[in-house]
Amino acid sequence: MVWLVAIAAVIGAIVLLVLQQKGVLPQGKTSPQLPALERNIFNLEIGDIVQYLDTDWVVEGKLTYDDNGYIWLEYLLQTDDRLAWLSVDEDDRVEVALLEPNNQIDISGTPPKQLTYADEIYSLVGSGKATMTRTGTTLNRTASKCTYYDYRANNKVLSIEVWDEDVEVTTGEKINPRMLTLLPGDGQRVYGS
Repeated sequence: MVWLVAIAAVIGAIVLLVLQQKGVLPQGKTSPQLPALERNIFNLEIGDIVQYLDTDWVVEGKLTYDDNGYIWLEYLLQTDDRLAWLSVDEDDRVEVALLEPNNQIDISGTPPKQLTYADEIYSLVGSGKATMTRTGTTLNRTASKCTYYDYRANNKVLSIEVWDEDVEVTTGEKINPRMLTLLPGDGQRVYGS
């Protein structure tokens, strides 16, 4: 009888551990839902580490965009001397891009349908207005709404966002999310308060 109780306790502990790692426990008064221990591109938190091409980026902020129900995410990543945005978009398929601020492109007025940068011709693939929610640091992206213009040139991406008359341009490339290593952090910002 003692062995049956011991075996039942071990099995119960294993089941609870598996459910906790998946981020779900049975709902009840004494078992609230716990956050997922494993990170993916949809649940990154402040302080998490994103490893890509021998660079360790720290998640310092998160923006959730909403254009009439179409939602995508952007995480502000930082190393000692660089900033980047990890853009996560899921429409028919998941698209991930790493973009860095670019002050070499001057945009005045309405952005064109095509523009040339670094010998690449970028074509406008989407635009609109979005509202957003933010967590942590989001640099100058502090307005409640923005107008966005997304461009593509093969695997390269360019984004123009207008925030209360401030224009922000970022450039980068689409990346395979399987090339990212995502590690949970402690929930604290590393580069600021």
